Amino acid sequence: MSRAHDLPLRTEVRGTGETRRAALAKRVLSTLVLLPLFVAVVVAGPVWLFGVLIVLVSALGQWEFTGMFERAGVRTFRILGLAGGVLVTASFALPMSERLALTAVLLAVFTASLRGRDGARIDWEPAAVTVFGICYVNWLLGYGFWLRDLEAGTEWVLLLVWVTWLGETAAYLVGSAVGTRKLAPAISPNKTVEGAVAQLAVSVLAAAAARAWFFGALTLREAVAVGVLLGVAGQLGDLVESALKRSVGTKDTGHVIPGHGGMLDRVDSLLFNAPVLFYYVAHVRLPGA
Repeated sequence: MSRAHDLPLRTEVRGTGETRRAALAKRVLSTLVLLPLFVAVVVAGPVWLFGVLIVLVSALGQWEFTGMFERAGVRTFRILGLAGGVLVTASFALPMSERLALTAVLLAVFTASLRGRDGARIDWEPAAVTVFGICYVNWLLGYGFWLRDLEAGTEWVLLLVWVTWLGETAAYLVGSAVGTRKLAPAISPNKTVEGAVAQLAVSVLAAAAARAWFFGALTLREAVAVGVLLGVAGQLGDLVESALKRSVGTKDTGHVIPGHGGMLDRVDSLLFNAPVLFYYVAHVRLPGA
């Protein structure tokens, strides 16, 4: 990773008011297009279509992950990571065990490392980065399948995305408008304490609003608990991705979503929030709470 570590970082500079408004307009437009499509797939679409969507998102996220390391001069097993990652994510919805899929992919990646140049020391860096990407992107995103399979799974998936995206939007708006105190300047210079507080507060409010809109079975106490959990875990997920991008000197993982960057930039908080919400619902939540 030393080659990536030595790269100069792209400076993240706050733009003018006009630039921020243009960026916000792109974000809003993208959300207005993508969010209804996602809701339609979850609510009205067949289960297999939801599965295809999750697998496609995981594949694009994995491709962007290895791509940003490759651009920084860090070799990866990019094709193997893509194929293996798709298998790992899909295994959450297949009869085969996800543990079997992950084990098989890990063995394949480690074995691929043995193909070195004659007389040269084996370089384990490609295997390490590839395995990290599979665990970070594909394994964590697979929890979306398990969340959908729970009782009231459709509502839990909608709640996950509703709370996460509204919280992120609040952090962006408040942080851009009035944020002054840096939250983690060494990781992401533009993130502020004010934005973080706004994200947490709006996450709780969004979960509470979901009770009246589409999840009447959710109690107020549960809504507050879910809002706090997702408001905190989502920010940690965002910071982890920011740290990864900063380590390889890039600002965005891609450019597939106007105003948001790459797919990985869009789902970074969901990567943490999906497993956190699943384990809360499946193992912590009390019946009738």
